[in-house]
Amino acid sequence: MPRFAALVCLVLTSTAVAGDSKALPRSSPEAQGMNSAVVRQFIEKAHQKVDTLHSVMIVRHGQVVAEGWWAPEAADKRHVMHSLSKSFTSTAVGLAIAEGKLDLFDPVLKFFPEEAPEKPSENLKKMRVRDLLTMATGHDTQPKRDADTNWVKEFLAHPVPYKPGTHFMYNSMGTYMASAIVQKVTGQTVLDYLTPRLFEPLGIENPEWEMSPQGVSVGGWGLWIRTEDIAKFGQLYLQKGTWNGKQLVPAEWIELATSKQMSNGSDPTKDWDQGYGFQFWRCRHNAYRGDGARGQFCVVLPDQDAVIAITSDTGDLQGELNVVWDELLPAFESSTLPENRVELEKLRQGLTGLKVRHETVKK
Repeated sequence: MPRFAALVCLVLTSTAVAGDSKALPRSSPEAQGMNSAVVRQFIEKAHQKVDTLHSVMIVRHGQVVAEGWWAPEAADKRHVMHSLSKSFTSTAVGLAIAEGKLDLFDPVLKFFPEEAPEKPSENLKKMRVRDLLTMATGHDTQPKRDADTNWVKEFLAHPVPYKPGTHFMYNSMGTYMASAIVQKVTGQTVLDYLTPRLFEPLGIENPEWEMSPQGVSVGGWGLWIRTEDIAKFGQLYLQKGTWNGKQLVPAEWIELATSKQMSNGSDPTKDWDQGYGFQFWRCRHNAYRGDGARGQFCVVLPDQDAVIAITSDTGDLQGELNVVWDELLPAFESSTLPENRVELEKLRQGLTGLKVRHETVKK
């Protein structure tokens, strides 16, 4: 097995990282029904095929079985989520609905009477919160955003040629509007609103979220968290919203958010054609994910009881997922496996010394 170059990151066993009670528990792959040799082969193939990986964390049955960072990335460094941020904004909407602060079918114009056009179109009048979440606002181009404009007003002034709910178009400004609505009904930014309800219970420390000129968490992008934070978020969804015995997010919301709510294609070989939920993508292999530009992934695999967290800087997102399906899925077994110290040590060696192929812009 080739030894990559530089950075320590081990597969830990049996307990969480020493001194960190908020960390996910650690285990060996075999104890959780995974083959260390296949996991190692996945790391090798991912390193070879994906330019450039920044981190990988594999969670099975709630236990971290493998984790690695490509230097200069590190376990304690926050990473930009790009559009993976959208799944967190969706969660905020779900929580606000559960608290009775808004309804999934509320019209968007209801929340912004001062920013609305003087004569809103019929399609704009029909746009609902649900349409923001399913990328079905009725737009055929993205509304603009500039540093010196009111983003809500720009969004509402943008033409809506299609009936909302009928036409899928990926729309980050729609997610911004969802964030603005949460702020309208709660009096808090999505970042502040999620802090006691999601971030603190999960042990996600010091998250950062970029703001619009109007002081609104941008929602559709701009969240900075760590790799393990991604894994915790995915594990929360895998557990239907429960965490340490508490229901943080309603199970009904998670079922809706991660199921197919909108068709977005028909190619069975593409993970971007499997349907869209509420700011979550459906995947092949009965999985679902939050994802972001340049290859930020929170992949949840209910059939395998697993979560895969990945950060990267690549232009080939489908290729990145293909490595997961082709190389990692075979590692999952239905029961525990005998410990294999030789292969476990090889896996540890492979995860100790990963280095990015080129420097990327860091915050």
